[in-house]
Amino acid sequence: YAGVEDRPLESGGVEISPGVHAIPVRGATVYLVAEERLTLIDAGLPGSRQPLLSYLHGIGRSITELERIICTHGHPDHIGGVHELVGPQVEVLMHPADLAALRGTFRDVLAASHGGSRRGHFIQYLTRHPGEATPIEDGDVLPVLGELKVIHTPGHTPGSICLYAPGPRILFSGDVLTVARGRLGFASTFFSHDIKAARASVRGLASCDIEQIAFSHFPVWRNDANGAIARLVDRPKS
Repeated sequence: YAGVEDRPLESGGVEISPGVHAIPVRGATVYLVAEERLTLIDAGLPGSRQPLLSYLHGIGRSITELERIICTHGHPDHIGGVHELVGPQVEVLMHPADLAALRGTFRDVLAASHGGSRRGHFIQYLTRHPGEATPIEDGDVLPVLGELKVIHTPGHTPGSICLYAPGPRILFSGDVLTVARGRLGFASTFFSHDIKAARASVRGLASCDIEQIAFSHFPVWRNDANGAIARLVDRPKS
């Protein structure tokens, strides 16, 4: 399902579409959109700065060109590296539900229901807040790849988002989608705050015309992405 069209680059990343680079960092794959300025989707765990710098050097770009970091959700493998990358010129964007949740207390963790919700709250409780950030909401359109649409897909975390670029037909799915045994799957039941909500959120992706799904922890999916999402949405509940 990963496809064979990626162009490998020296530091281990690949260009999945013109100007869109998948870069392995600590704990996740982040996505770099290289236009006149640079946009980073997610930031990995702390310690992710060096692999990103190496990759940028390999493609002749600089961290000083970074304009924004869009975080798909507030878990440490997605926002942990933010503090190593921010500067006066870098805007951090995240859904307000996760910005608020990251300021939660241990009492909030104990008040959460058992199962996935409590584990998810505990992980978020341990995650460092990114600091000053710009809230982004469902339906917002960012000036990236022509336009990059924000789709709020709560459940994995309260503020989980996907990002959809209709031009190149890429869906950046964060952790809202997974892959298991060659099949597209829902968010992890172990790490999600609200598993039912996470599954329901996927229905909001079915109307997008998608050629590639860019995951945070799996290779890019190119095999009938629209059909795979439709089948997932229609899958009988187990």
